[in-house]
Amino acid sequence: MKNTINTTNPFNNKSLNSYTLFTEQQVQNSLELADSCFSTWKKTSVSERTSLLSVLGDLLNKNKAEFSELMTLEMGKPISQSRAEIEKCITLCDFYETNAESFLADDIIETEAEESYISYDPLGTILAVMPWNYPFWQVLRFAIPTVTAGNTVLLKHASNVTGCALAIQELFEQAGYPKGCFQTLLVDHKTIASIISNDIVKAVSLTGSEKAGKSIAEIAGKNLKKCVLELGGNNACIILDDADLDTYMDTIVNARMQNTGQSCIAAKRFIVTEGIHDTFIKRFKAKIENLRYSNPLDENTTISTLAREDLAEDLQKQVDDAISKGAQVVVGNSRNKSYFEATLLTNATPEMDVFKEETFGPVAPVFKVKNLDEALKLAGNSKFGLGTMVFTKDIETVSKKVIEINDGAFFINELVKSDSRLPFGGTKASGYGRELSQEGIREFVNVKTVYIKH
Repeated sequence: MKNTINTTNPFNNKSLNSYTLFTEQQVQNSLELADSCFSTWKKTSVSERTSLLSVLGDLLNKNKAEFSELMTLEMGKPISQSRAEIEKCITLCDFYETNAESFLADDIIETEAEESYISYDPLGTILAVMPWNYPFWQVLRFAIPTVTAGNTVLLKHASNVTGCALAIQELFEQAGYPKGCFQTLLVDHKTIASIISNDIVKAVSLTGSEKAGKSIAEIAGKNLKKCVLELGGNNACIILDDADLDTYMDTIVNARMQNTGQSCIAAKRFIVTEGIHDTFIKRFKAKIENLRYSNPLDENTTISTLAREDLAEDLQKQVDDAISKGAQVVVGNSRNKSYFEATLLTNATPEMDVFKEETFGPVAPVFKVKNLDEALKLAGNSKFGLGTMVFTKDIETVSKKVIEINDGAFFINELVKSDSRLPFGGTKASGYGRELSQEGIREFVNVKTVYIKH
């Protein structure tokens, strides 16, 4: 039986580190420590908790180079994008340091009582199951509001970013959070069910695949525990005839190619009206050809390897399926182990896997339509519901169409992205619940009614 986690650099396949999995007793010790910490942490004032966010942000800034390199080595993203991820985490600390106290303040409600209000009390220990594609951001956007609300956190991170997982725990401890407030569990997926079932764990948050989401929801449901699921996406990027390509072409390409296409909120289906279709293809092709593939530690690298070879193999199958059904390769479609060349496909149709499934890599299929109404209908034809983006000059007309898309986000002239100030999450097969903003910090609290008569 395998009892170690081994991490590997996906760019050169060199071994990075080896970690020993926790024993059952170590897992139990972590659970008990989290529970013990919660008994005192929940009683600290919100102002005390938010004061630690300033320290956390400073430590992220101080260790930016180290954390960025660790991310790049473990999952392969370009170093400049790793650095941007840490910087985004710093803004997250700043946001909740400024706003958490007001988000968690009692809401006074006028009733017949002398005093009645809603209090937002922490639930207890929350389990987080997190992915590898944004190793720091995905964890911290969950953990910072959750811990600041007074909960304690147990993290089961993706195994290929175990170094990042341990670095995040150390980060919290160095910032002055009490021991047990944030802990990383070195466990495999087989142990998740028993951890969720443990009475100490009060809820679970997962960012991952649709399959993983269904499994977690089933386990949580059996144990009557809340879960928040941020799952896959198949975001449509609609380009209308009047789109300003001079201004937004870089944004459109980045919407697909950032993080080498390994993002749930990436643009994955390009739905282009016929009047601008040929021009769009020409300009997208030129942008792809200017992407620079090299060692991800190189500052000039703009696109890199995928995080694992099996991910590249899955992407190849999806592209092959599209070609067999009539799609044409404009540029790309070359694979070498974990590397998959940035690829642009035309003549794509809804019968292809690149339309129906999530493509987790740098592949851009283009679907030609006649007008906005046809574009919106095609965009909505998906089991996923994370986000839609539209590029147009006619903002007034498109704004009236927001209700026609059932996704968790609708962006006009911008790529879909997460922002600390705005709620983030999906619908349908993209999951449920929200992270970030006021909605995010209130996901793992007891919304308690207090009614007082003298």
